[in-house]
Amino acid sequence: MSSTAIESQERKARKRERIPEFRPAKVSVAPLFVWPWRAPTFLKWLFGFPGYLWPWNALYLGIALITWTWATPSLEAMKTFEPWWIGAIFLRNLALTLAFYGLWHFRLYVQRAQGLDFKYNGRWLAKDSNFFLFRSQLLDNMFWTLVSAVPIWTAWEAVTLWAQANGYAPTITFSAHPIGFTALILFIPLFAEAHFYLVHRLIHWPPLYRTVHQLHHRNVNPGPWSGLSMHPVEHLLYFSGVLIHWVIPSNPVHVLFHLQHRAFAPAVGHNGFDRVKLPNGAWLDADHYIHYLHHKHFEVNYGDGLVPFDRIFGTFHDGTDEATEAMNRRVLKPR
Repeated sequence: MSSTAIESQERKARKRERIPEFRPAKVSVAPLFVWPWRAPTFLKWLFGFPGYLWPWNALYLGIALITWTWATPSLEAMKTFEPWWIGAIFLRNLALTLAFYGLWHFRLYVQRAQGLDFKYNGRWLAKDSNFFLFRSQLLDNMFWTLVSAVPIWTAWEAVTLWAQANGYAPTITFSAHPIGFTALILFIPLFAEAHFYLVHRLIHWPPLYRTVHQLHHRNVNPGPWSGLSMHPVEHLLYFSGVLIHWVIPSNPVHVLFHLQHRAFAPAVGHNGFDRVKLPNGAWLDADHYIHYLHHKHFEVNYGDGLVPFDRIFGTFHDGTDEATEAMNRRVLKPR
């Protein structure tokens, strides 16, 4: 079924069932490229909570450090391709995915710890639907994540670490280059956003959209497992940003951080809620309304707001009625 048909059916269902929608009062964007640039605002965003470093990028970096130290074969072992170490990496990635995505889904969609509070779309995940494998949005999403995303992520990781182990990809250490090592850690999320935007625009080209990206856009009402529910071709492109480590001197920690950032961030970005209630009763801003609007409207917000490509190219949508009207004029104008 085409994206237009899916979107039309979603709109009709929402109107028929009077499905409530949560709309944030204000959409926030990263102040890194906002003019006039203000140092206090930038520093608060860089070091504050939530901000650029905390909690998500710091969490992904922490997972990368732990997995490199205790759950990754040595570079010496990875000089030759062997099923045992590739399999070990695959099982580690599979376990991490089940744990990370499973926790998000369990908290929000099994426990329903906060009900529909702050949920962008006031419906739960689709069941008994012809749109999805096994007639279940959850099972469909899990299938594409576990059967396609994890093996392809593992393949990119294995090949890149093999290249570093053999000197085909340049490497650095923290002790020899502490500033460059740290700068690359800070740069990776920015690069990942730019790479994601370019790939995302590419797969919205109609031939690729119909054959590849449409699978992801079945999820007009996304949940955590929707994040990596993609066609295998899209997974190949999505994780291909790791090729930068074949060019820029880096460390296996950078490779793990880069790939795990790409693997885990979609669970957060597709959880469907603006705020998440923690077990201690506190609320944590998830704030991924910008990307939710892409799933709702299809032709806006190809990036996630960290790098302002959508504002530059006129495809930014902040959730207001005025933005929807502008989008309709742009999409529907004669060509």
